[in-house]
Amino acid sequence: MRALILLGLVGFVAQLVDGSLGMAYGVTSTTLLLAIGTNAAAASATVHLAEIGTTLASGLSHWRFGNVDWKVVAKIGIPGAVGAFAGATFLSSLSTEIAAPIMSIILLALGAYILVRFTVMGLPRGNLGKPLRKRFLAPLGLVAGFIDATGGGGWGPVGTPAILASGRMAPRKVIGSIDASEFLIAIAASAGFFVGLGSENITFSWVVVLLIGGVIAAPIAAWLVRHIPPRILGSAVGGIIVLTNVRTLLRSDWIGAPGGVQTVAYVVIVLIWVAAIVYSVREYRRDKASESVEAIEAELQGKTGDTKEETASA
Repeated sequence: MRALILLGLVGFVAQLVDGSLGMAYGVTSTTLLLAIGTNAAAASATVHLAEIGTTLASGLSHWRFGNVDWKVVAKIGIPGAVGAFAGATFLSSLSTEIAAPIMSIILLALGAYILVRFTVMGLPRGNLGKPLRKRFLAPLGLVAGFIDATGGGGWGPVGTPAILASGRMAPRKVIGSIDASEFLIAIAASAGFFVGLGSENITFSWVVVLLIGGVIAAPIAAWLVRHIPPRILGSAVGGIIVLTNVRTLLRSDWIGAPGGVQTVAYVVIVLIWVAAIVYSVREYRRDKASESVEAIEAELQGKTGDTKEETASA
């Protein structure tokens, strides 16, 4: 019972982060399932089955708050579904001994990318309003869908930063569109896992609990996306994912690191992680202060211009 409650909380927190940041539900949930001993394919299958419900709830919530561009959803979601089905059948064909470290490496890379991307660069805002072309979105969706299924997550970590980096959509629209299109990826990946694994390796009570936690969090996250600082959240989530998957790799048969080496590695990662969060908070406050100064200057310039016009007319 305690394990199910924990999974429900993980589903809630993971969806809260995913709905606010446009990524990390699958990466976070799969990382936990691997940490408690679930085999790689079953972990990814469990998460993707739960995501059918959570992504539907999240997509509808974002749509109600005006955060979805349906043209982008179609252009990236359909190729993404093809990639997800291919990735699921590929992962299902690997042995557990091979799949677990491979998935941890993928998750570690995604976590490091999230950590560095949001800590160092924040959110680009240039080129807003320019169209996103199919020749960009289709390959992006195909690759992101394949990585998502093989890594137990990755649709958001690959898709969200790539579209944000283009600077052509407002962040809330990017996050809402990625979350809405993930519904197609979850269905395709789940179908691929059923073809490759069947249903005997999936614990459906875990699916239900993850789903309940995610569905509860979805509307809250869609509302929070307008208020929570994505830069800080990205740094925090990236650090958790890196730390957890380094732990998995160091304890795996591939490495089998001694306890002292593991401790040193954890301390170094935590120090980097804390420094990243502190830096993100500082930069976020600096950006907010700059925006406030610019707004005040613009207001003062506006008042000065009005005064000049009144003087001239007098």
